[in-house]
Amino acid sequence: MRATEIRRSEMPGPKVYNLWWGDRGVQKQKGVVTYGMSPFRQRAAKNLFTSYISNGYRRLSSELVFWVIPFAIGYGTYAWAKRYDAWQNSKAAHVAGHVSH
Repeated sequence: MRATEIRRSEMPGPKVYNLWWGDRGVQKQKGVVTYGMSPFRQRAAKNLFTSYISNGYRRLSSELVFWVIPFAIGYGTYAWAKRYDAWQNSKAAHVAGHVSH
């Protein structure tokens, strides 16, 4: 890279912490703390299935009310609508005079 191209580029000056993307020649930033753990110490799926049997049952049973009641109301409405539609399209509804055509 020519010296004139560096002067024309949008790179910040030397008084900032991060000179440019990926530049390793700068001083370390203050107040940045990095933690790490060995990949051999990590256990992502330790006791995954055994803990789910008790904890998952407890969590699902506490939410049972919130999804069973709306499902029952929805299914009841669906079953009533199917029966009512079948009755409206039957001969008994035509004889009773409840024709919606």
